[in-house]
Amino acid sequence: MNQDPTGQRMGQRRGGLRLWVLLLFAGYAAWYWFSNRSIDPLTGQAVVIDKSISPDQEKSLGLQAYQQVLQQEKPLPEDAQVSKQVRTIADRLIAKIPQVTDALASEHGLQASHIEKSFDWAVTVLQSDQVNAFCLPGGKMAVYTGLLPVAQNADAMAVVMGHEIAHALLRHGAQRMTRGKLEQLGQMAGAASGMDSGTMQTVMSAYGYGSALPYARSQETQADELGLMLAASACFDPEQAIPLWQRMAQASGGKSPAEFASTHPSAGTRIQQLQALMPKAEAYKAKFCGAAGAAASGMP
Repeated sequence: MNQDPTGQRMGQRRGGLRLWVLLLFAGYAAWYWFSNRSIDPLTGQAVVIDKSISPDQEKSLGLQAYQQVLQQEKPLPEDAQVSKQVRTIADRLIAKIPQVTDALASEHGLQASHIEKSFDWAVTVLQSDQVNAFCLPGGKMAVYTGLLPVAQNADAMAVVMGHEIAHALLRHGAQRMTRGKLEQLGQMAGAASGMDSGTMQTVMSAYGYGSALPYARSQETQADELGLMLAASACFDPEQAIPLWQRMAQASGGKSPAEFASTHPSAGTRIQQLQALMPKAEAYKAKFCGAAGAAASGMP
């Protein structure tokens, strides 16, 4: 059978056009990545935060999300005993942020940005069985009552709250927003090049396991370290982080996904990493807690 040279040439042109589309998108993505890249002074690691995402914008988004949560959930009264205890823990952690962030930044020969100076701190206890807590950009925090029996004491609660505060200080939300833009760019490139949906799904799945999920787990590890240093510096016992995560594992009932398929490190990995950080945490406690540090009050 005779081949159709016209059809063959058209197929070659389409293939060439698809290649050019992918190259153009790849070039723009590389420029975007490098132009928004910086070194985080608290971790010494390279981060990519879109320069159009300002801390004030993050703060505004955090406030909107916080207000929505308060409308959907049931906050405990501010004068409730648990509310007062949680707020006391938060106040002690927040008071140590300048010292701890300066110390961490100096380890990398850098200066802390002190983004916390613009935060409007607030903490609410929410009546819910969720074993959870969060701190949004701008300093709006919440602790769910379901976390209390797992934390069991103020030291463990401080570890959890320090971790959540760390996410806000490290601007992890802005980093995820930036990464989302790059992911959208990749999807647009695939669509413009004529990539079929099945291939696109395979590519994005591979990207998730190979890049996106490990990236999310690294953010959790960063927050664990900064949070542990905050808790220790605020005169809480950092050693309580170990039994805390043992209880967290028990509370999950073995239903947590495998680490490679999760946005969070496994409890076992987390415990190993926290154990390795204990000498540093004890050094921070000795340096910043001081003899006048208040004794941790127990959680009900």
